[in-house]
Amino acid sequence: MNGERLAQAEHCLLLVIDIQTRLAAALHDKPRKHVLKHSGMLCQAAAALNVPVIVTEQYPRGLGQTEAAVAAHLPEVQPLEKTCFSCYRSEEFATALKQYQRNQVVLCGIESHVCVLQTALQLQQAGYQVFVVEDAVASRHKRHHKNAIARMRQSGVIISNVESVMFEWLGDAKHPAFKSLSRLLR
Repeated sequence: MNGERLAQAEHCLLLVIDIQTRLAAALHDKPRKHVLKHSGMLCQAAAALNVPVIVTEQYPRGLGQTEAAVAAHLPEVQPLEKTCFSCYRSEEFATALKQYQRNQVVLCGIESHVCVLQTALQLQQAGYQVFVVEDAVASRHKRHHKNAIARMRQSGVIISNVESVMFEWLGDAKHPAFKSLSRLLR
């Protein structure tokens, strides 16, 4: 780990967890809109700042493909299929993650209390610095989301938000991508 408590673009990987049609449809309207909007913003920022992205899909035959609102920002990324709840338990994911040689992982996705939680805790246990973007993760029930956020925070996972991560990645208002990315936040 680089010892830094800020997300740094050159050390980060963005992990988009299971933002699929049937899972998203099961969310209440407001959290669904937040996850789609904020995950899309993170994907756009990652593309602009050369932050690699891995996308997972939990049993896509049953739960559908990645939501179009997010997939539109990831034209080059092929989702990794999985059945295990923690992404880290998937050999295909673990192999892909190691290939990028990044020690910080930023998470967005569905559901906070299942796949996001298990992935965050296992990544942290494996030595990665984990950032969960609170306004880009959701669960069907608000109490499950709150419990997951509290549990991850208590375990030392960094709980952040989309704006903080994007500005940490930028680092300086002089960054060439500052104007285009700050427009996304309006």
